[in-house]
Amino acid sequence: MNISIVRPGELGDSERSRWRALQKADPSLDNPFLSVEFAVAMDRLRDYVRVAVVHDGDSIAGFFPYERHSFGIGKPLGGFLTTCHGLISAPELKIDTKALLRAAKLSVFDFDHMVAGQPTFAAFETDVRPAPIMDLTAGFDSWIEQVKANSPKNLKTVRYKERKLGREQGQLRFEYASPDPAVLRTLLNWKSDQYRRTGRVDRFAQPWIVELIDLMHAERSDDFAGVLTMLYAGDVPVAGHFGLRTATTLVGWFPAYDTEFARYSPGIVHHLQMAEHAAKAGLHAVDMGKGGKEYKDWLKSGVLYVAEGRVSRPSATAAVHWIGRTPVNKARTIVLDRPSLYKVADRVLKGFGRVRTTLQSDSPPDTVVKEPSGAR
Repeated sequence: MNISIVRPGELGDSERSRWRALQKADPSLDNPFLSVEFAVAMDRLRDYVRVAVVHDGDSIAGFFPYERHSFGIGKPLGGFLTTCHGLISAPELKIDTKALLRAAKLSVFDFDHMVAGQPTFAAFETDVRPAPIMDLTAGFDSWIEQVKANSPKNLKTVRYKERKLGREQGQLRFEYASPDPAVLRTLLNWKSDQYRRTGRVDRFAQPWIVELIDLMHAERSDDFAGVLTMLYAGDVPVAGHFGLRTATTLVGWFPAYDTEFARYSPGIVHHLQMAEHAAKAGLHAVDMGKGGKEYKDWLKSGVLYVAEGRVSRPSATAAVHWIGRTPVNKARTIVLDRPSLYKVADRVLKGFGRVRTTLQSDSPPDTVVKEPSGAR
């Protein structure tokens, strides 16, 4: 096999078609973060985006999108923004991993949401985690019955709040795949407020991330699109979500709601309606991503698996990288896997968010309140 390195934007039409064909042929690759459209958009905004093209004779056997940072540090495409990465190829393809890193000029590649079990990376997996999904292949009614079986009390409470929201605030209306940029701005403003309120770094403070979302929102094709949804009470938006989809799978990305309506649990109400409309649109699954909130446990009707791990070539850079990264990755995994620890961590971050808000409001205009090291 021969491996060439290019930027995603340099791929021709035939290469992009081959990428799509490989992705569609393997159900484990049915994720928009693995789509060529996402790689091309990232390439437009970030200089460090590359793709390794694996040739087997005259044909292309696979594509490996990645980021190449200083000193040959390799990261998954999109890094902390994404919930899935991997090699786009036939399921059985196995590449010499060290040869792949050498061709990509990488000393190390650290992954935490790799498609589990890929032959090229399986030997380097250190942990495999479930990612809950809403399985809609049998339709919305079948899925909601599973939700009811998971937690009848939770479903009853949410449906009660849904009716109360419509009764007290205005008739509910759900908009699926809104093309309106103003609606997207409303959602992003809510999300920025949530990041600050809960003590997390505001991702949208980075202009390139906002530009990426705008590019994704503009995508409209059968195989790939940005999907903006919004729940309204009367004419007032109360909760929404922006995610990406393939022809059959929608991936959760940026959910948020107006805190003025928090007593109605509008985020969960929105998720129930989003699942219903996604099923009507012909989607088979909503991927909620691994770890995090408890609501995923009772909304799920299936799981996918993603892996954590690390591949390296012998070098000083790889050794230093391991020393700096491994304890952080282990600590994050421990917290996400234990609801009691997750609640404590979440509470601490929210407390920090309140303190920071107070400090910023009391500080002179030129005062900078720094983020804590490692805040996400």
